Amino acid sequence: MQAQQPGGWISYAIPLVVVAVVMAIRWKRMSRVRPLKLEHLWILPAFYAVVIGFTFTRFPPQGWGWAFCLVAVGLGAALGWQRGKMMRITLDPETHRLGQTSSPAALLFIVLLIVVRSSARGALSYAGPAGLDPMAITDVLMALALGLFSVQRLEMYLRGKRMLAAGPVRS
Repeated sequence: MQAQQPGGWISYAIPLVVVAVVMAIRWKRMSRVRPLKLEHLWILPAFYAVVIGFTFTRFPPQGWGWAFCLVAVGLGAALGWQRGKMMRITLDPETHRLGQTSSPAALLFIVLLIVVRSSARGALSYAGPAGLDPMAITDVLMALALGLFSVQRLEMYLRGKRMLAAGPVRS
């Protein structure tokens, strides 16, 4: 006889509803062009790097954890470059200002990452014979996110700079 967890299905339903509401709001706002300021693209990756640096100094990865974190940063960088390419960047010919529009592919890409992360979280609840370390998995996911955020914004910065350089010059 299995013991029922109190509110077992609710613990799955609530995050799904929250993600669905957030994604619906994002989907609605997706067609709106927002200003893209190249000089501000470094802020989120820098903040996240400080948070990870602080976390890793307090609770550093152990043993092979460092190698897995390096691989995760590389994988995150590849994913971030791809996600950055999915972002639509426009140049207004009159004002010579950049605009950014999220693409549906970029949003679906994030949803896929959320699903993968949730699956990893489910694996944490059952370590099994592999003996998964929750801290090591958290470290790897943080490193993956750092690579993703940093390189996504780097790709957008480089593309925006090229567009500004190639665009019409106002007098």
